[in-house]
Amino acid sequence: MSGPCVAVVGGGLAGAEAAWQLAVRGHQVRLYEMRPRRMTPAHTGDRLAELVCSNSLGADNTGSPAGILKEELRSLGSLVLRRAREHAVPAGSALAVDRERFADSVTEALEGHPLVEVRREECVRLPSEPAIIATGPLTGEPLAAALQERVGGFLSFFDAVSPTVTEESIDRTVAYRAGRWGRGEDYINCPMDETAYNRFWKALVAAERSPRHHFEQDARFFEGCVPVEILAERGEHTLAFGPMRPVGLPDPHTGERYHAVVQLRQDNLEGSLYNMVGFQTNLKWGEQRRVFRMIPGLESAEFVRLGVMHRNIYVNAPQVLDPWLRLQGSEALFLAGQLVGVEGYTESTAMGLAAALHMHCLLEGHRLPVWPRETAIGALLAYLQEAVTRYFQPMNLNLGLFPKPERKIRKRRERCQYTAERAAAHLAAFLAGDGACCAPLGEIP
Repeated sequence: MSGPCVAVVGGGLAGAEAAWQLAVRGHQVRLYEMRPRRMTPAHTGDRLAELVCSNSLGADNTGSPAGILKEELRSLGSLVLRRAREHAVPAGSALAVDRERFADSVTEALEGHPLVEVRREECVRLPSEPAIIATGPLTGEPLAAALQERVGGFLSFFDAVSPTVTEESIDRTVAYRAGRWGRGEDYINCPMDETAYNRFWKALVAAERSPRHHFEQDARFFEGCVPVEILAERGEHTLAFGPMRPVGLPDPHTGERYHAVVQLRQDNLEGSLYNMVGFQTNLKWGEQRRVFRMIPGLESAEFVRLGVMHRNIYVNAPQVLDPWLRLQGSEALFLAGQLVGVEGYTESTAMGLAAALHMHCLLEGHRLPVWPRETAIGALLAYLQEAVTRYFQPMNLNLGLFPKPERKIRKRRERCQYTAERAAAHLAAFLAGDGACCAPLGEIP
């Protein structure tokens, strides 16, 4: 194939996926990533597809919406999903990865592709078309200003990162291995009785927080990533019914049922690092060490990564994007990833893949395809078009975004399975018909 070089701006999950999908279809790609020349508040290295929040990509079975989306990504030849599964770590029914090995493998694949040029420089203005902007929630200020001028404003919310500790520093005479409802032993659990919980809760709500920048004062929290101290403020028992819910986690050795449990999830392949599930935070770093060491089993915890909170930005998709993630009024300028108003690693990856497939169809002279809304990707694209502009906010894929089943199904798991089977059938028909230009090409090396 020949044609113009496509600029992909941003080397996160969406940008990496977009660059790969274009390159394997024969398009020359110039991938811009500003790190390490300019770092962000959340990243720690210069690798592409670096995960900065949780190391979990969510559920990995078709009994959940996230699993349905992963199956579609697999069917469409996603580089990110393939590498994630190659570098998975134990996480029950979820797909969690060794951060470093995963990012290394994605970086190696893209830097090694003959049609991909990785440029380590900041993009400070909107590129000439064709281009895909996938700079994510931490878009640099010059490019954010240029995009803001183009679309007439951003919405914003806060995102936060959970701390990570070394496995050897966890007191295993207190903490125990177990999965909720007896499903495996992938998690380390730090139990609390009511007295310990109340003492921890009081310290947490009183702890000193990091100040916000002046431009972050009016930003909102995305409900799926609310800092643990904000959750605690909502009521004394909120955490015990939320991220510290003890239901289904009795001590397997004693059978004791606790008032609250803090779960730790494996963060790397060796099992030497564990992150605190649901403990996104904006506490000052010294306060994090002090308060979180009040958790039984973490009294001597070694924190290798402390929590941080930063502002996310995203466009008002139903107002400024067309059905193919293209900026309205442009011919070949697409947005992708969290910037379009989806939330979650897998959703961001999917939007990078979709934007690249739409770009490919455009460059090859094909009619831009309309995804069946019965598919997970189609459901996300439909949400971005049809959400109420005034109240638009980022969204994870969920069953509510899919069309209702033709028959009433009461049990959620059965409804998910029905939705998965219907999605697979519609995707197959789409790729064999109007969406043939989106069909995957060969195996991922």
